[in-house]
Parts: sequence; C-alpha cells; structure tokens
Amino acid sequence: MHALEALALGYLLGSIPFGIFFAWMSGAGDLRKVGSGNIGATNVLRTGKTWAAAATLLCDGAKGAGAVLIAHLWLSPGAEIFAALAAVLGHVYPVWLRFHGGKGVATFLGVSLALFWPAGVAACLTWALAGAVWRISSLAALIMLALTPAYFFAFGQRDYVPVMLVLAALVWFMHRDNIRRLSRGEEPRIGAKAKTRP
Repeated sequence: MHALEALALGYLLGSIPFGIFFAWMSGAGDLRKVGSGNIGATNVLRTGKTWAAAATLLCDGAKGAGAVLIAHLWLSPGAEIFAALAAVLGHVYPVWLRFHGGKGVATFLGVSLALFWPAGVAACLTWALAGAVWRISSLAALIMLALTPAYFFAFGQRDYVPVMLVLAALVWFMHRDNIRRLSRGEEPRIGAKAKTRP
C-alpha cells in the first residue's frame, strides 16, 4: 500500500506543469507553442523570460525532491524509491497535458538531491560545469545523466543505483531528438531565442 501511495504522490507532484504557469505569468503565452514546445526551464528561457525560467527550474526540481522527502518521512522505508520514479514519470507524462510533458532533467536533479544530497550536488555541479563549457543544455544534461548513477554507487548508496539507472535511461530517451541534432551539429545553444510554433 505504501508503494502505491508513493507512486500516486510522486506522480501527482511530478505532473504539475510549472513551466506553463510561469511562462503564462511572465506574458510569454502558451509555452507549448514556443520553441520546442517543451514545458521545461530550457524552453522557458528561450522566451527571454529569465525569472520565469529560473522559477521553473527551481519548482520542477522541488516537486521531485518534495515527493521523495514526503515519502521518506511518512511512508515505509524504500517508498521514496517509488516516489522518485513516479515524480519523473509525472513530469514527462502528465495526465493533465495528454501525457506530453517535459524531459525531466530538473525533476531528476531534485530527486537526486533528496535521495542522497552529496550525489545530487555532484550531479548539479556536473550539469552546471558541462553547460558552462559547451553552452548546450541538452549535452550538459546527457553528461550529467550518464554520471549520476555512478555518483550514487561511488558514495555507497547502492540501493538507489537501480532507480537512478532507470530514470537516467528514461530522460535520455526523452532527449532522442536532441541527440540527433547534436550528431548533426544543429542543437541550439543556451540563451538562443525561440520562434513561436505554428
């Protein structure tokens, strides 16, 4: 029962579309009609609304962390694993948006921080450093995703390694179009303005 409760908790928190809310509040319109149509912080940044992108990043991370922490505090040991999985799934496939959500990077980072903060900090630093060096958000995310399960393993948090591998694979899958553009050298750099989608 606690596993089911954790799954429901994680999914409901993860499916909150903060990017759409903050883009609308900033006057950028419907985020699904801008740039990639993604509801995450990177696409919000393409609208030129920096504060909205920052708020989206923080809230998308917080919903993942919140799901894990609530499950850890109020449910049986191990329930936080189910909450972590469901939080990222909720962000990627939110029922409110006909299962078309974001790519899950910020929520993945929030989950990582809540499961074991040293590994989460290592993941955040990897993402920030790769982004600063290459100025390509998707590339930074892919590097971070590849290394995060190894951070959990290195810190001795081996019970969490399987779920981190599954989540990393899921978020990699969500970046399949980005990977194609990276291979062609066509991936936009951080801060590039986006055009409105038809």
